[in-house]
Amino acid sequence: MIEYLVLLSCIGFLAFLVPGRHRNYAAIAGWLFIILALIASLPDYFKENNFMYPVIAVLSVPFFIITARHLLDNDERVMHLSRAAAVAFLIYAPFEYIPLLGDWLIGVVVHQVAWLLDLFNYPVGFSEWNILIRNSFRVEIILACTGIQSIAIMLGVAAAVPTTLRQKILAFILIAPTIYILNLFRNVFVIMAYTEQWFPYYPGIASNGEFGYESFFWAHNVIAELLALVCLVLIAYGLFCLIPNLGKFADELYQLYFGDIKKAIGKKP
Repeated sequence: MIEYLVLLSCIGFLAFLVPGRHRNYAAIAGWLFIILALIASLPDYFKENNFMYPVIAVLSVPFFIITARHLLDNDERVMHLSRAAAVAFLIYAPFEYIPLLGDWLIGVVVHQVAWLLDLFNYPVGFSEWNILIRNSFRVEIILACTGIQSIAIMLGVAAAVPTTLRQKILAFILIAPTIYILNLFRNVFVIMAYTEQWFPYYPGIASNGEFGYESFFWAHNVIAELLALVCLVLIAYGLFCLIPNLGKFADELYQLYFGDIKKAIGKKP
């Protein structure tokens, strides 16, 4: 179900990149299906005690209403925002929907993470080609663990406004290698924290009934998520410095969405 919703969203955003009168409706479809996929994923997030994505899911509803309304009005700001999403899907889709390519990327990440763990004198074994094991705890590396989603999103952000060739090249260098390398160390941290049981705390909120899951929860769902958010904010700041029009665009989006929210609750913008 979720996979189909993501696929429909991908089709909508890719259709948006094709010139024509349909673009506004294609973008609306893209946003709608990705938000439906996020909402449909809520049971899985609750099962993992992951509370960040449910919050995003709740906030996505007013976001979609505002976005769809302005897309129908041909607002240039939401058109640029939709282009960012479309470019992100254009980069991410091959890895998601071509198994050979996705498995190749997962395999590269698995072996580089294992190499880093060896470098830290923390060798691990393999129970399967993408599952690392130590102390009877197993960690599976999937596509979401490769950093490709964050890379695609940030490259999409960089493409939201027109840029020079130099800006495109520098933006790619700032985004792709930085996120990829940081993500490798993120995986290393999570694996070490889980397999060594660094954070066996507060099982009432961190446990899913699986032995030792608390350490995975705090390492993966809390610490790593917060650090990733900080890193993405710093990368975004670097992009704003590199592409000044991107900073202006972000401010325009802020004015648009928060202006509409203030109007909806009866406050003057």
